Formats: sequence, structure tokens, C-alpha cells
Amino acid sequence: MQVEIPEGLRVVASRGQDWADWLDRLPRLVRELVDEWSLQVDGTAAYGNCALVVPVLTRDGNRAVLKVQFPHWEAETEHLALRDWTGNGTVQLLRADPRRFALLLERLQPRDLTTIDALDACEIVGGTYKRLHIPAGPQYRTLSAELTRWVERLRKLPASAPVPHRYVEQAISLASGFIADPDTDGRLIHTDLHYENMLAADREPWLVIDPKPLSGDPHFEVAPLIWNRWDEVAAAPDLRFAYASGSGRRSTRPVSTRTAPATG
Repeated sequence: MQVEIPEGLRVVASRGQDWADWLDRLPRLVRELVDEWSLQVDGTAAYGNCALVVPVLTRDGNRAVLKVQFPHWEAETEHLALRDWTGNGTVQLLRADPRRFALLLERLQPRDLTTIDALDACEIVGGTYKRLHIPAGPQYRTLSAELTRWVERLRKLPASAPVPHRYVEQAISLASGFIADPDTDGRLIHTDLHYENMLAADREPWLVIDPKPLSGDPHFEVAPLIWNRWDEVAAAPDLRFAYASGSGRRSTRPVSTRTAPATG
């Protein structure tokens, strides 16, 4: 069965020749994987920023998805992270072909955390962190190595760069401190865990998808949650809430009655 490439994914060809070549190979690659893994296409393909996701049925009739990604370093160890998490809070990995950047995954529902209240969504993600932050093996790139790369790029910024130079110097100083800190590495972190990367599921209410794994510090994990849905969160009357003592439940009584300014 021929899988139609969604029109929205075709635009990635404009990113460069590598992307255009991958897009040209993609239909044949999907056909090969479907045949080799004895799959049956079971619906219309969806897509992300750099991947095609095809709903399929396995030989045993189980519902799954075939995910084929553009080859890039952030996806190199996705299968390893999903294997290490063993479905504990995450989508279950059923099969992988790292050479072709292909994954066979448990099929989840299309609903993500953008469909619920932002604070409730934050609590769900926050409750999942401790399940993900297991010791990371040597097969993962490290956060300190990424920081080193960022520092090198920051040092090359010209004085005419559209950002105050003191901010650049401060970023270099902070990053250098983290690079020297042994606690910067060591735990498996997702690095892109935001509202659209947790989907509703049958096995659990919500499961994590699409990791870009690093061996790092769990505190780094929070950033994607801050900058996604920022306008909605920043426009809230008050960002701070009291918690019922010992109950773990959010109280409707705000800590402060001061109104936070809306953005935009």
C-alpha cells in the first residue's frame, strides 16, 4: 500500500538538499519497513517537525505506529532511551532500526496536554520526571558537551550581534560553571518534554513521546515546559498558588492577590 506523504511535511524540502533527498527516499523506505516488519497500514499518516508517523497493525493485529525520522543526532539515541525506560511513563518501543532512524511504537491517542488546563498539565509532567531521570549510560551524549558547543558558538558572536554583549558574557560564564560541575551529567533526561510530547493513552492516562535524550541534570528538563504555552501561563491572574498542607492538592487560594501583567 502506498503511503501518502502529507503536504505539510513536504515543505521540509526547503531546508536543504539533505532534507529533499530524505523526502524523496521516504515513500520507498516506508514500504520496505512495512514489508520487512510484516505491518499493515491502518490509517492516514501524520507528521512532526522531522518525522513521518504511520498508523499500522502488527502481524498479531496489535495497533502501533511506524515512525521514520530525518537522520539527525537528536534522534540517534531515541530508541535507547525508550528501551531503558521500558514503557515506565513513556510510549513502549516495540522495534527499532537505528540505521534507518525507524521506530515501531505503541499507538497512543491523538490528544495531548494542550487540551487541559496549563497548571494541571504541569503537574502531570512534573509527576513524570522522577520516572524518567534514571542513571544514564555512556551511550548518550552529555549535557556538558552540548554546553561546550554552545559556549564555542557564543564566543564567535560578533560585537554587532543583536543581543547585549554583557548577556553573552554572562551566558558563557554560567555555562562554563556548569561544564565544570560533575553533577551536570549523569541522569537520563528527555530535553524536549513539553505539552505536545505527552499523549493520552490506554495503558496509562498520559505517556511521554519523542525524547531527545542526553545524560544531564534533571533541572535542565524544565525549560521546554516554560516556553511552551508561555502566553497562556503569563496571562493568568496569578501564577502562584498555595497548596493544602500535606494533601498535595492545589488550593484555590492564591499566595498573592497581585495581578501578573498579561503579555502581548
